[in-house]
Amino acid sequence: MNLHQFRFVQEAVRRKLNLTETAKALFTSQPGVSKAILELEGELGIDIFARHGKRLRRVTEPGQQVLKSIEIILREVNNLKRIGDEFSKQDAGTLSIATTHTQARYVLPSSVAQLRKRFPKVNVSLHQGTPEQVAQMVIGEVADIGLATESLAQFDELVTLPCYEWHHVAVLPAGHPLAQVERISLEHLAAEPLISYHPSFTGRTRIDQAFAARRLTPNVVLEAIDADVIKTYVKLGLGVGIVAEMAVRDDPLGGDLVWRPVGHLFGQNVARIALKRGAYLRNFVYAFAEMMSDRLSRNLIQRAMDGEPQDYQL
Repeated sequence: MNLHQFRFVQEAVRRKLNLTETAKALFTSQPGVSKAILELEGELGIDIFARHGKRLRRVTEPGQQVLKSIEIILREVNNLKRIGDEFSKQDAGTLSIATTHTQARYVLPSSVAQLRKRFPKVNVSLHQGTPEQVAQMVIGEVADIGLATESLAQFDELVTLPCYEWHHVAVLPAGHPLAQVERISLEHLAAEPLISYHPSFTGRTRIDQAFAARRLTPNVVLEAIDADVIKTYVKLGLGVGIVAEMAVRDDPLGGDLVWRPVGHLFGQNVARIALKRGAYLRNFVYAFAEMMSDRLSRNLIQRAMDGEPQDYQL
């Protein structure tokens, strides 16, 4: 048995047992993938997959156990590579970060600048996506570290730690009647056309839950994944925007728009970092996490990665 066989099996499961897609992902041929899997099954004396003709239908019970072992083996192989890189290159290499647009645009710039100043031989690669895509990029080792508000804590393959808390704000045209209201209510917002995030982004879940709890139906006329887009349409008069506070706190709105706090309506959101469970973390990964939040430390991260049973909350 060999690592190629292990990778073929793992990728076949990731590609929902589609061997054609598996072969494309691994830059090889479909017959080659089928042959390698059959040879591994022959060596092990079990069927990893149940088949119908030549098609894979499901993972067998012994196959589930094989997959767990393959995951550990390939993870440790990648760790060996990282250890080699760590000690041969010292503080050099590439830090891959998976995150959402809001985090990349408003939160990460100062930390990335700090990292580059401290580790000038480290390059940074940013991968943007939905929170679920962020999680999958960390699980698939496309990224060393992930940062998002939604979804990350839902994946057993990840170790997640709270990074910082934030609230929503309402963005309004300067002359809007609500700009003069001292404390905006859900009833105020329910009476307005609203512009906010797509349901999978930036705390939108809390917004929907707050309206539902009061039996109110918000009139969301436009959804976007980008706070800058939301602000643009508010400026055009399409409605009242609901965005993350970091999208206005350090980003001047100009004279056309104003913002008002609505954290009392939607509660506190927590952005979390995500790391693949069991992964070997290079020195600059720890350093970058510490730069993102003074609540994070190398010691805390190491304890969490070692599986210390503790609920890390802010």
